[in-house]
Amino acid sequence: MRPTHDDGGQGPIPSNCDSVFRSLGRTDDDVFLVADGLSLGRVSIVHGANAEVISCEGDGVETTSLCTFGASLNERLVAGDWVELEGKHVVKVLARRSALRRPDPNGSDVQVLASNLDLVLLVVAIDRGLNVRMLERFAVMAYDSGARPFVILTKADQSHNADEIALETTWVVPGVSILTTSSLSGEGIENLRAQLHEGVTAVMLGPSGAGKTSLLNALEGSDVLTRTVSRSGEGRHATTTRRLYRLSSGGVLLDIPGIRLIDLLVGQLGLDETFSDIASLAAQCRFRDCRHDGDLGCAVQAALTSHELAPERYENWRLAQGELNRQTRRSGSSNVAKKTRRPRPPSR
Repeated sequence: MRPTHDDGGQGPIPSNCDSVFRSLGRTDDDVFLVADGLSLGRVSIVHGANAEVISCEGDGVETTSLCTFGASLNERLVAGDWVELEGKHVVKVLARRSALRRPDPNGSDVQVLASNLDLVLLVVAIDRGLNVRMLERFAVMAYDSGARPFVILTKADQSHNADEIALETTWVVPGVSILTTSSLSGEGIENLRAQLHEGVTAVMLGPSGAGKTSLLNALEGSDVLTRTVSRSGEGRHATTTRRLYRLSSGGVLLDIPGIRLIDLLVGQLGLDETFSDIASLAAQCRFRDCRHDGDLGCAVQAALTSHELAPERYENWRLAQGELNRQTRRSGSSNVAKKTRRPRPPSR
């Protein structure tokens, strides 16, 4: 059951707007209450101090407006947000049931990339093999968002061992659904389309050049611009901003620019879900504060010795755990600095 989006509102949305909001990702579990005189909308794209918002009022007519919003808004707007509107002004961001986050470029805060998600499509190209560490980090980020991860292996037509890579992927992210695709041959596209039905809001998460825009083209037959990938495998950004697309399959897709490994946010929940095998072993250690690095009675170390746990996976887990610790320290230092910061004395 999804949370009720009741932020002090006084009434439900007009019933003749139901089809509009369902096309934007609303389901039977979403109950929106908005204040009298205000209307409901969903953000499709943000342009600096303005945002395109798709809304509907009592007449049942869909409207797309370029809306303004104030600096005092309760949240920074992102694509996927449900909002309250007063005319063409966003007055409130409704509670987010899920959100994809990364470290803010300022080095201390967290930046929301997309919100109100059901599915995070981890888009990974396999024409040059599988980047295990990147996939693990993407999975951590997806789990931390509150949405369900789903791995999409792309460029299968350019891989000579796609089946082997798909099998390897099941070991990297156990329990996560995996789909092998090719935008060129059409392999897997219908299966992907079936996942993106009415009531599903998905986001594509992957590096530049992974084939995200090509997937969107294959799904919709659209003419969204794609650009060539360099010989190193690094693509240029065909997607340069975060945008909401309504799909012919009935679902909603949020397309965001390619993300780099250093941009990934690590949370404890996502880490434990992605490395559930190691989390299970850690629960069997003799001591609760075991560091899993030579401590007496360590079940993780025992699994390494018996080859039950691969050294590469253990090392990737250690790296991710270290990144989590660093991000936690940076966040703590930032909060302390904000609390102790004093205003400048008035100039004389």
